[in-house]
Amino acid sequence: MRTDPNFRSNGRRQHPSISLLIRNSESDSGSSDLASKRVLPALLSIVQSPNHHHLLSLCFKLLRNLCAGETANQNSFLEHGGVVVVSSILKSQAASSCPDHGLVRWGVQVLANVSLAGREHQRAVWEEFYPVGFFSLARLGMKEIYTCCDENLQWFGSLISSDDGLSVIAQIVRTASFASFDEDWIMLLLSRICLEESQWPVLFSKLRFVDLPKGEDTESKYDEFSSEQAFLLQILAEILYVRNRDVALPEDVALFVFEIFKKSTRVLEHAMRGKSGLLSGSTDVDVLCYTLTILRDICAQDSVRCNKEDANDVVDVLLSYGLIDMLLSWLGDLEPPAIIRKGIKQFESQEGPSCSSKPCPYKGFRRDIVTLIGNCVYRRNKHAQDEIRHRNGILLLLQQCVIDEDNPFLREWGIWSVRNMLEGNEENQMVVSEYEPGKSNCVLLMKIILS
Repeated sequence: MRTDPNFRSNGRRQHPSISLLIRNSESDSGSSDLASKRVLPALLSIVQSPNHHHLLSLCFKLLRNLCAGETANQNSFLEHGGVVVVSSILKSQAASSCPDHGLVRWGVQVLANVSLAGREHQRAVWEEFYPVGFFSLARLGMKEIYTCCDENLQWFGSLISSDDGLSVIAQIVRTASFASFDEDWIMLLLSRICLEESQWPVLFSKLRFVDLPKGEDTESKYDEFSSEQAFLLQILAEILYVRNRDVALPEDVALFVFEIFKKSTRVLEHAMRGKSGLLSGSTDVDVLCYTLTILRDICAQDSVRCNKEDANDVVDVLLSYGLIDMLLSWLGDLEPPAIIRKGIKQFESQEGPSCSSKPCPYKGFRRDIVTLIGNCVYRRNKHAQDEIRHRNGILLLLQQCVIDEDNPFLREWGIWSVRNMLEGNEENQMVVSEYEPGKSNCVLLMKIILS
């Protein structure tokens, strides 16, 4: 992803000469003409003198326009020490208790445009700012800093292979979380770092309660996870959903997600009935939702990727760590779907899971569990199919084939999961055929699914 080099806008009229130059620099011909008149070195001299913020802002706007694709100006900026000049102002602003965000953004846009000129220019910016300067700019939410390592493996390697570099990325995520934006550039950055370079666990750890004052006891917080960690999971869940065909998580990263998922389920002990799918007001509930979604897509890769053996391996590893047993246990602990709760008395004497008062912590929780189970048994995964039978989960799964207002499309996903559980598995089909006709109409349902 390349940052748009054409950072240009009109100046204000309080400084007529600079405002006129800004207007002239907005065209390619005007920018070239100003380059031939050596305006840029004179402009850098003005910037180095003590000036009011408004004059500095106008100068930065003009520098930004001059360096937007004009090679002569980009080279002149480097030759006259423009990186150091602009850097000193940006670092001063970053250290201020009340920074001028407009001034900082225009200054960073100057550097971003200069960086697009090539490796030499990019190196000059990188060496001046890495890592402390980038960390400060990330704290201010300056997305243009990504331009300094875009398509440059050497600089990008420094970000992902060092503690300083990952601290910069963590600060970017923190700022993005606070500002609630998920633009393409940050999604691409996190996709490369977490999915392609497998730095997900390290970055996730760095985001644990980073906003707390030093020395404060994080264990005293109600939530198990920080809002920044939940934001990271949200972004990665979106990426995996879109890139399901071409992203394969290695076993260790899949298990890392599984461990987060297990830890997040502690919220079920005190959860209230969720009124929405996301943004529940509880970070732990959001983490539960995102990790369940991520595991769902990991286990779904068998159906979309050409190399099915790798996907099956990951699913089998998750199964070996008790995924099916855990999902069935939570599904059985939930209060039945509304349509079943209404007629619960007629089932009280029947064999099956006992009723529990635990509600779904968010809308769609039951559906997501059922979908994940269905993905685990997809394409006749006999090991997973048999485990459902051994855990007495067949009837429980059949009971999910109903309409539930708190779980949109539960019936459709329930039928699909039951189909996967029964397909090619004569033992499971035999168990269903032995149920009495009145027991959730199991035999009729099986005939419909297998027909």
